[in-house]
This record gives sequence, structure tokens and C-alpha cells, in this order.
Amino acid sequence: MTWPTELAALESLPGALLVVDVQRSFADPAYLGGYGLDVAASASIVDAIATISALVDSARAVGVPVVWIELGSEPDRVWRSSGWLRGATLDAAMSPDEPCIVGTPGAEWYGVEPAAGETRVVKRVYSGFFETGLGATLRAAGVEWVAVTGLTSECCVAATATDAVQLDFPVVIPRDATAAYDVRINENALEQLGLNVGQIVDSSELTTLFATSAPASAAANEALSGKHVHA
Repeated sequence: MTWPTELAALESLPGALLVVDVQRSFADPAYLGGYGLDVAASASIVDAIATISALVDSARAVGVPVVWIELGSEPDRVWRSSGWLRGATLDAAMSPDEPCIVGTPGAEWYGVEPAAGETRVVKRVYSGFFETGLGATLRAAGVEWVAVTGLTSECCVAATATDAVQLDFPVVIPRDATAAYDVRINENALEQLGLNVGQIVDSSELTTLFATSAPASAAANEALSGKHVHA
């Protein structure tokens, strides 16, 4: 396969697949009524989850580590600025409608889930790297680049990918393995991410990159086994 120069540089380097926030609060149609999705947006969420599942299978098959990043909202640790942005007062308690409250069905994985031993990262905010130690954990395992998938493209995927590149990890984002609650917003997010954050590819290209980087990724996969980090 003829690669762009940027992807060719990653062929022999250990990478990791990051799966961001594919949880019921963000992915299950039963939880999404308040977001006003139209038919196209709803279909894009379904398609993205199916593609993520296929990429997880591809990564596992060749020994590329899969890292699961999940939101864990804790009622006794209120994210005040987020609540304020959405109309709450700064001293308001966490709403029971907050997404992904720890211990509730909304926090469960949806359509995909970690296998035993795969790394899990519980975050409190948008980025999987913010105050979780994920960057240091990946670096210690020898990971040199990351592929970022999940929900949603303009929010937690963008924040996670942006922090990754700022921590000096080259970032690959498969356009068909992320989505937003509006097709236009998803397209805009991918355009902006492609300008400043990562290489935007198709999932088929990423699957090929997994295969070429697999020999180098094996040690990283072993080093990450059983690692869990928490904000």
C-alpha cells in the first residue's frame, strides 16, 4: 500500500487504539432523545459504533493495545464550569440526568466493551488525558502513536486527540469511527482536527496500519495489560 508520508512514518512504531465514551449516555438511542438527532445523525452513530467494534477486533487480532476511555461522573465531584455552561448555578448539585454517573446504566459501555486485561481510563472531563496519567502510562509502555475513535467527534474525541498531539503522540483519526449528534457538526469537527491535530483516514487504512505496526506494538500491549487509571 502506498502511504502518505505521515502514515509511513508510523509503520514500524508501536501504536494504540483509544476508544472514547461509547457509553449508553452517549450512544444508546434510549438516552439521546434530548439531543434532537435527525435520521442521518442517528444512522451515523450506529455506523460509527459498528466501525469501532470492527477496529477493536482488528487491533486485538494483531496485538495492538486497545485503551478504553470512559466518563465517570461522580456526584460528590461536580464539574462546576460544565454545569454553568449548560445553565446551572456554580454551586448546584449534580443533576441526576448528568451523563455517565458512576454505578448507573448510563455509564455502561454500549455496542462494544473492554476485554479482560485491557486498559481502562476513567475521566471526569472531556479529555482522556486530563489528570488521568494516561500519557505517562502510554509512554512507559512504549506507545508512540495513537488512533482515536469514539463519541463525539467535536467534544471528547477532539479533546482527547488534541491532548494526545500536545503530549507529542502522533494522532490518527478514522473518519468513519466517530460521529456527532449533527452530521454537519461532525464534518466540521473532522475538518478542524485534520488541520491541527491528526491525520484523518478511513478505518480500512487504520486496519492496515495496525498490521504493519503489530510487531512493534506487541511489547506495548503486554506492558499495558491490566493497567487502569482514574482521574
